[in-house]
Amino acid sequence: MLRTIFVWSCIVLATLILGGLTLLVYPIDRKGKIGHGFAQWWGRIALLANQVRVRVEGLEKIKGEGPFIFMSNHQGSYDIFALLGYLPFHFKWLAKKELFSIPFFGWTMSAAGYISLDRQGTRETVEAMNQAAQKIREGMSVVIFPEGSRSPNGAIQPFKKGGFTLAMKSKVPIVPISIAGSREIMPKDRLTACPGEIRIRIGEPIETASYSMKDRNMLMAQVDETIKKNFELISHKPC
Repeated sequence: MLRTIFVWSCIVLATLILGGLTLLVYPIDRKGKIGHGFAQWWGRIALLANQVRVRVEGLEKIKGEGPFIFMSNHQGSYDIFALLGYLPFHFKWLAKKELFSIPFFGWTMSAAGYISLDRQGTRETVEAMNQAAQKIREGMSVVIFPEGSRSPNGAIQPFKKGGFTLAMKSKVPIVPISIAGSREIMPKDRLTACPGEIRIRIGEPIETASYSMKDRNMLMAQVDETIKKNFELISHKPC
């Protein structure tokens, strides 16, 4: 319990300080590069406070600076901290619309340039998807959890189609990422913190330029297979 109180106190304090700095520099940081640096510190502080080690494999497979669409499985809350702290690319999150309504937290997400998507499939959703695809084509990398939310039981859940539609609209490579260990640190149904190790394995980038919308299911299956195969390689027992 004391560990959990300490960890959450560090996260809240870091959120207030670094989030405030993100809002402060927003007028001169419209592309969010400075804000992303603050987000990296935020992720590393959360990892350090909870004594979480992160091991990354396969970064050498990614050639160039992008843009890319990073797709990762979602095991627990610490996936976000690990990717922010140890994925060495300037990227934005593609996040559900509801998160942007959270006072202060949502403001900093907007200031950092993160992309809001409504899952209801409205006309506004289609327009937001088209705008996101345009930003990606112009050079912005994004991170997506294609499962949509954290896994309730550790198994990789079926992927949602939105991220793959975005990939085919933007025509940039998908980089499959497998994460293991974060569910044991802080799973979906728990706020208590446990120290441990998070393992991240980067798969070979998958080109999307030749895919059309009729190939979406095939692309989903290819990414799903890669993430699951690498997840099995890096999975480990709970702490």
